[in-house]
Amino acid sequence: MVQTISHEAVVKVVDTECVRVTIVQSSACAGCAAKQMCNSAEAKEKDVDVFTSDAASYRVGEHVVLEGRLSDGRKAALVAYGIPLVLLLLALFIGIALMESEALGAVCALAVVALYYAIIYIFFRKRLQQQFSFRIKH
Repeated sequence: MVQTISHEAVVKVVDTECVRVTIVQSSACAGCAAKQMCNSAEAKEKDVDVFTSDAASYRVGEHVVLEGRLSDGRKAALVAYGIPLVLLLLALFIGIALMESEALGAVCALAVVALYYAIIYIFFRKRLQQQFSFRIKH
């Protein structure tokens, strides 16, 4: 069984292969009955791009349901945080061992992580955008 994440959204912009929708992210207390008396209740809007081949079938202002797989979220977190953390630590320890300087090892580690994100952005951005995006549920 595939676990999914769902959000209600409103279509904001329709392009040829992309639909931009607005979702309302709310904290756990946003639905509380006492939210009017409390300052911690918050809700904020967020725009999300959904890449789909049938983008022309959606209209601005239409209410839709976005759906994403929980496993995609885990993979995205691994690509965005897990792999860079491992690279950072490896580069730090190797840099300190080879250069015998903590400062140079730290600079080397930061450079490796910056290079990782640059490679992801330049070469894999489109593929990752399509793989880790929400889908519009009919």
